Formats: sequence, C-alpha cells, structure tokens
Amino acid sequence: MAGFSLSARQKSLSVWALYVIGLFPGCYDFYLGIYGELGADPVRDFEHALGIWALRFLCLGLVITPLRDLARINLIAYRRALGLIAFYYVLAHFAIYLTLDRGLIFSSILGDILKRPYIMLGMAGLILLIPLAVTSNRWSIRKLGSRWITLHKAVYLILPAGLLHFILSRKSFTLEPAFYTAVVILLIAYRLIRPTLMQRRRAKPKTA
Repeated sequence: MAGFSLSARQKSLSVWALYVIGLFPGCYDFYLGIYGELGADPVRDFEHALGIWALRFLCLGLVITPLRDLARINLIAYRRALGLIAFYYVLAHFAIYLTLDRGLIFSSILGDILKRPYIMLGMAGLILLIPLAVTSNRWSIRKLGSRWITLHKAVYLILPAGLLHFILSRKSFTLEPAFYTAVVILLIAYRLIRPTLMQRRRAKPKTA
C-alpha cells in the first residue's frame, strides 16, 4: 500500500490470515448445513454458496491490478492466495455436486450434464483452474518464465465461464447476477484497455 509496507514476517502472517478469513464462510456454511440451518434443500444451498464464494474470490483476484494501477494500492502479495481460495471453493463446489448432490452415480451426472449444459461451463472452468493452482508457486514462476504469465491469463476465460455457469444455474437474471455481470465486464474491459493506459502513463513524463 502506498506509504505503508509490512515486514516479510508480517506479510507472510497476513497472507495466512487471508486464507483463514477467506475459507471461513465455506466452513460456516458447512456448519449451518450440519445443523439444518441452510434451508429446505441444504445440499443445494451449500453447493450454491460455495460457487458464489468462488466467483467472488476470482473477481477479487482480478481487482488487485486495477487497484495498483489506478489507486496506487499494492496488494499483489495477496493475489496468489485469492486465486487459490477461489480454486478451493470451485473444487469444493464440484465435490459437493458429485457426492452429496449426485451421489457419485455417473449415469445421473451424465444425464444432468446433457440436460443442463451450464454444468459443462463449470467443469471447463475447473479444468482450466487446475494448472493455474498447480503453478501458483515461486518454483513454477522461475521454471516457466514468460510462459507462466501466458498460462495465468486463462483466468480471463475462467471468470466469464464461471459467471455464465452462475447465471444459467439461477434461471433468471435478477439483481445478484446483474451485479456480478457488471463486475466481470468492468474487470475484463480494464484488462483490454490497460496496455493503452499504461503506455500513455509512461509517455507523460517524456511529454512533460
């Protein structure tokens, strides 16, 4: 953050704190489900809650760059944690669907996929997220070099896929899907205009 910096130890502790805080909502929803406080269909409600949190953390991970560029707030140290938390929620969301929702009955899962194509969008998002999660470490960054950046740009495909999965699963375009649609459009639009914006910013001192 501009004018404020943490020591390496403080930064490490704050990242671990983010993991705890980030995963707490999912654990709390699980607790509510055990005690029958999630509603008439606790499995489906829990499954949806995990999906929503995955979408939120994907969005938060992409907010880091605009914050640094436009507000001079540098939270880049937390981007990896936000991405991994999103992955954990997607993985849990998919695991609940396979086990508690469909009972690992593959004929039921296949029939559900054929009847509800949005499930394929969710599965595609998960498959694309796996290599990003596996390579979210310093060793992979060093090993892959510039290819690491190219690989992690897949998040700009994953986020729209997750959004469409969410919208189609709701079967109606209410205020909540509209809000997330606006957020995703803004994040992707910023990514598209960012090269021009940065080029103009770098050219300003020369002009002056």
